[in-house]
Amino acid sequence: MRILGDGQMEPDAGTESRRFSRTSMPGPLQGDGQDVTTILHLVHHLIHEEEDDEEGKDRPSQHSWNAQPSAKMPCGVSSRMQNVGEQGHMALLGHSLAAYISVLDRERLRKLTTRILSDTTLWLCRIFRYENGSAYFHEDDRDGLVKVCRLAINARYEEYTTEGYAVLSSKQPMIYQSASCRPGLGQHLCSQIGLPLSSLCTVPCNTIFGSQHQMDVALLDKLIKEDIDAGKLPLLLIANAGTPGAGHTDKLSRLKELCDQHSIWLHVEGVNLATLALAQVTSAVMAATRSDSMTLTPGRWLGLPAVTAVSLYRHEDPALSLAAGLTSSQPVEKLRALPLWLSLQYLGHNGIVQKIKHAAALSQHLLLKLKSVLCVRTSVEDEQNSPVVLFKFSQELCAGSSGGSVDGFCAGEKKVLDTFNRWLADELAHLVPCSGVDVVEHEDEGDWVRFSPLLTAAVLGTQQKDVDELVQKLLELVPMMSSTMSLRQDFREETHRRAPFLTYIEELCWPGLGAIRYESQAEGIDETRREQELKKINKALLTKLQELDTDIFFSSGPEFVTEENCIFVGMVTDDVDVSELVDTISTLGRDIEESGRLLENMTERVRKGILEAELQLQKANEEKLMEEGMLRQLPLVGSVLNWFSPVGSSIKGRTFNLAAGSLDSTDVTYSTKVQAGRTSLQDTPTLSSKRLSGQKLFRRPGVGSDSMSETSSIGPADETSREECTSVSTNLLPSMTQPDKLDHAARRPPNIQGTPEQVEAEEERQPEGQEVDLSGR
Repeated sequence: MRILGDGQMEPDAGTESRRFSRTSMPGPLQGDGQDVTTILHLVHHLIHEEEDDEEGKDRPSQHSWNAQPSAKMPCGVSSRMQNVGEQGHMALLGHSLAAYISVLDRERLRKLTTRILSDTTLWLCRIFRYENGSAYFHEDDRDGLVKVCRLAINARYEEYTTEGYAVLSSKQPMIYQSASCRPGLGQHLCSQIGLPLSSLCTVPCNTIFGSQHQMDVALLDKLIKEDIDAGKLPLLLIANAGTPGAGHTDKLSRLKELCDQHSIWLHVEGVNLATLALAQVTSAVMAATRSDSMTLTPGRWLGLPAVTAVSLYRHEDPALSLAAGLTSSQPVEKLRALPLWLSLQYLGHNGIVQKIKHAAALSQHLLLKLKSVLCVRTSVEDEQNSPVVLFKFSQELCAGSSGGSVDGFCAGEKKVLDTFNRWLADELAHLVPCSGVDVVEHEDEGDWVRFSPLLTAAVLGTQQKDVDELVQKLLELVPMMSSTMSLRQDFREETHRRAPFLTYIEELCWPGLGAIRYESQAEGIDETRREQELKKINKALLTKLQELDTDIFFSSGPEFVTEENCIFVGMVTDDVDVSELVDTISTLGRDIEESGRLLENMTERVRKGILEAELQLQKANEEKLMEEGMLRQLPLVGSVLNWFSPVGSSIKGRTFNLAAGSLDSTDVTYSTKVQAGRTSLQDTPTLSSKRLSGQKLFRRPGVGSDSMSETSSIGPADETSREECTSVSTNLLPSMTQPDKLDHAARRPPNIQGTPEQVEAEEERQPEGQEVDLSGR
């Protein structure tokens, strides 16, 4: 187990990896048997072959949403299986021992299984304060409730054992559950028992007084009386000691009194039942010990792999328990308790209590830390003893903490906040995987981030330092979320101002600044061609934006979005200039569209230019024939005449400008000795001419912490500003930076013609401001 768990193999096993390279494909059974070592190597390869393949691949540099967190694996947890310690090995060993014990003779097997079952039942009843109880061990944590319901039916319907389901037609049994119960629990119970869904009654939670996750006891009493008046039989009530979402506990004392009044079976489940092992237990949870049955999941609470769940119950008639399936006469079925029997002995009573106490202390530590975090709201039932902590980002608590417009984005605000909180939970789980945080969804209160160490700490090895790191990451993410939420409206308004080039996409499920699309300005094309052009331009625009020197994340969006050909802008800080950001997107989009349009028309331009050049050359040849005469065209006579009387050629050279699509004369080229051209197509618009050295794009000077120290020490007449301005002009006009290396004719203004003497005289008459304009200063 250590070799398989730690990913280790014997040195000589690596040479046989090629033998198992095709093990992912099923094949025929070998004719001759194989030895144990070969089979174990095969199992090892099947477990770790995917991990080996993934190590050679490059992992994505960006997160699934829009952040770039650093990859960090859980403490002692691999990507494929949890870290199994000594206590886990004891639980896994129990399964092997159970198979080994099952081959003993019947009498010895009966004595051994009876001892294992009685010991485990006694220990669990004492640890969790459930006196005089019996235990049923089951793989599915819902199976105990099914067997308990059958026991209740056998107890309330005396003729059920002989008449079966026919007796249920006289009085329909009713099962009551809270609206905060696990989804699908009641439906699963009815399907397993064979009851119609009309036998299931979901009781709403408190809406005015008390917790919104606790069952409304007064309404339950009213529903029970109505069912009794209708000739139905109240049979079973499912209560919570720690709801799956919020960790709240129902009013178990009042529910127990109500159940005793109407002879209803009370079954309790929930994560808060683990706190019954502690020295100090709240009265709300302590009331669970008076219930008729309760389901425990010690494997999850103690970090024990492959350990069954346990349902503790009280009933005086063993015959009815046997009929319901809670007890069995088969010794092999009693061996289900063996892994838990070994693990409980390994941990001991102190070890069990220490693990549960450690998980509860982690929740209290996080709750104390969250009180000092702005823009974060918490939701706990009892701040002093709650083992489950829910928290979420709330823009209402920090509406005035960052710049931008906080008003105006009301439509779908709840859905946007839920999206932001899902992103927050995903980021925290990725950045601090040992914390084990996840997302829970409440119908009325939206999405929350849940920290429930009773379910995760034992497996992940969560410590107090992990909670501190979780709060630290939260302090880093919350200000960015607040600024992004505040700037979303500004981003939309700036996008509308640049219509029809840009279109704002209303995507409430995107955790970021927003979504935008560049619209093609081409006219006279069909819809299919327009869609293709739109996809091509926005794809190129996204690539350009991702190459910029900025901390903002640009993406094509998650897979579940319905809009296509969009650019999704991620989270931003409060020092981002939204106007500059949107203007940059618009400018780059227009540049990409114009460049693409030029490349598409290049073939047509070249063809027309060649035809025009052929016509001009043909015309020049005709003019040459008219000037020189026919005699000069004869080979022998023409050479003699040209030797006696040379004639200067009047044919002019031509140059084809691809950018303009025009055929120009080469006179300017030969007279000025430089290529006369226009602005290169490769020159991109200047996006950062006002940036300081080391400053990221789209940052407003003096707002963010990065630019504050730089802008405070720079004045308008500072020498540093001159050097930066010179560097900017160097980038804009590279031909002007080294005038001493260029020809004198190449540096003169393009509108000056004539001899060099006339040029020098004309340059002396030029105003001084023109040189400043050319340098870009």
